[in-house]
Amino acid sequence: MKLISQFSKPLSSKLLPLGLALAMLAAPGLSAADSPEARVKYPYASLQAEAVTEVVRDTVRLTLAAEESAQSQADVAAALTQKVDSVMKEVRGKEGIKAYSGNFRVWPMSDKDGVISNWRGRSEIILESTDFEAVSRLAADVSDRMPIADMSFFVAPRERARHEAELLQEAATAFRERAEALTKAFGYESYSIREIQLGGAGASYRPEGHRMMAMASDAAKSVPLEGGTEQISLSVQGTIFLHSPKE
Repeated sequence: MKLISQFSKPLSSKLLPLGLALAMLAAPGLSAADSPEARVKYPYASLQAEAVTEVVRDTVRLTLAAEESAQSQADVAAALTQKVDSVMKEVRGKEGIKAYSGNFRVWPMSDKDGVISNWRGRSEIILESTDFEAVSRLAADVSDRMPIADMSFFVAPRERARHEAELLQEAATAFRERAEALTKAFGYESYSIREIQLGGAGASYRPEGHRMMAMASDAAKSVPLEGGTEQISLSVQGTIFLHSPKE
């Protein structure tokens, strides 16, 4: 895990310097410390510390899709419904695999004169699982009716929450260390926190289009899945008041 600080030099090889802002007037916000007298008496500093970790994407989301065309809207809808029902019966209830309906859409196609010539439609089923091999085999089993149209990898919500809780502790500790170091560096005795804000981010993954086309054309085989990793970060941004020994 990496910690990124917004003050001074890094405490270790995993800490990177960002920027530091000092001001002699505080913005409105806190009780007595934010009175007109306090705004002149207490300078304040804005700090940021960020903790980052790289996590394996443990969950895959596969989108199975079927497309139909016919002369009537009803025929398209009926054909799509039949495929969805057939595939859903086969994929639903598999241990460790979540299956649910995706988009279902029917739209008209017009000729050069603007007259509806036929109808087209598309329906989707979504599969989610942490068992990449099992969900890949299942998708291959139904690919004759609904091949894979898209896939994405992500960190499961519960796992992400666990990592973010750990990162919060690291980022908060780094923030306090920077605040204390800054206070001493500028000759002040202590500090008090004016405000704190949290932020965070995670990378996303999306396979390239030609890869998805290859999977659709080779429908009889299961697709080897590699989720890769992503960085999860949590930042602590805040403002501190600086107090002199006499205060």
